[in-house]
Amino acid sequence: MERKEKERVGCVSRTIPRSVRSGAWYAPYGMAALALILLGGCGIGSERMSPLEMKVRGLEREKAQLASQLEQSQVETAQLKAQVQTLAALPQSKPENLFYALSAVKISRLTDFYDKNEDGKRDKLIVYLQPVDQAGDAIKTAGIVSIQLWNLNRPDGQALLGQWQVLPGELYKLWFNTLTSTAYRLAFDVATTPEMLAQPLTVKSTFTDYLTGQVFTDQYVIQPRTDTPKP
Repeated sequence: MERKEKERVGCVSRTIPRSVRSGAWYAPYGMAALALILLGGCGIGSERMSPLEMKVRGLEREKAQLASQLEQSQVETAQLKAQVQTLAALPQSKPENLFYALSAVKISRLTDFYDKNEDGKRDKLIVYLQPVDQAGDAIKTAGIVSIQLWNLNRPDGQALLGQWQVLPGELYKLWFNTLTSTAYRLAFDVATTPEMLAQPLTVKSTFTDYLTGQVFTDQYVIQPRTDTPKP
């Protein structure tokens, strides 16, 4: 009977007939057997990922992050809805409640074009929007803001130069409170030109109160200016 010996090839221990070890088999079969043994291996490197697998993993992580952000937004929305329901349940006919109700939303005279990056171009439109109550005091209240920039003197009919919308989740972060002004401070990038700024430009605002659904509008004319831009 033919003797067999154990031989370790790579990280696999295999029992190999002596005839194989002594070269008695034909060379092609011997090489093929050796290749199969080496390919079998012990799985080293099997955890390495191809570029496609790495891309898939990255997309899965990004999907998880987006899902987390969506969940957070849903929680914030639910909180706002709960607040609306709570406030809606309050008696609306009492004078003390009406006294603090939103009465108007005005565009402040500080609204203008500014040069915030000091490059000599007044290309940042900053709108100061001030909600006020029955007593005329500024109050911070939730709402949806729509801003439009118009050149009502433009002869080609293209009077609307730009429009933007700010939702409640972003608006509450823009409350601006100093000794000189208390209002929402909204900043927008505008591709201005000297010819554009040499004409009166009209800013129109629409504020939809998140609590009552009331809509408040206002407009303000930015007069032409030729002095050095203010940062």
